[in-house]
Amino acid sequence: MTKAQTGVTLVELLLAVTLLSILLALAYGGLHAATRATDRGQVILEESGRLRMAHQFVRKQLNQAIPMSFSQKEGETADVKTSEVFLGSAGSIRFVGPMPGYLGFGGPQVQQLSIVGAEEGLQLVLEHASVQGFDETRLTERDPILLIDHIASARFGFLTRDEAGEILPWTELWDDPALMPLAVSLEIEFEEGTYMDWPLLVAAIRIDPSVMEGVSSGQEYESAIKGLIDKRDQRN
Repeated sequence: MTKAQTGVTLVELLLAVTLLSILLALAYGGLHAATRATDRGQVILEESGRLRMAHQFVRKQLNQAIPMSFSQKEGETADVKTSEVFLGSAGSIRFVGPMPGYLGFGGPQVQQLSIVGAEEGLQLVLEHASVQGFDETRLTERDPILLIDHIASARFGFLTRDEAGEILPWTELWDDPALMPLAVSLEIEFEEGTYMDWPLLVAAIRIDPSVMEGVSSGQEYESAIKGLIDKRDQRN
């Protein structure tokens, strides 16, 4: 009889190494995927927080808008001028309102929110300047404040009343700079892959109802705004 052989063969060794390599590759792949998911989740949380802050900031600034003239527009005749208190289009708005203290600019400021082009999609930016001695060129004296980026499309909307006091449909062009709108909306769609949703923003301009033509009481004004917001949500 021959003595029993001990140990492993070369084939068995290669098989063991191959199996170990496969197990290590699977373990590494799972760990890498988990790390990427964690990092992506952290990015989404940070972006969601920034989005929420921007939403609250824009709403607050519009809520606190002041019907204060920041410039004069030539009227039909040379001796007649119209005060400009609010300018608006689908791509930008300009108004006067207090700036938050944490930005280092207290008191009323002419504020302009604009949708501008950038290398990576569109951006929502804020520009501002003191209302005292305001000139349009002063808005560009400092770099704009970036609020939101990676935007695919965005538009402002405005709400007003007709001469009879009836609330008109939403419009994307504000054609009476001497008046403040009842409310301003901002709709934003993000680029694919951003994993963010912008809640429809509808901000009422909180002016004393007694100075607004066609509005008899604060309760009527609030009810009208809420009703129009509900209708807008149903359309979307």
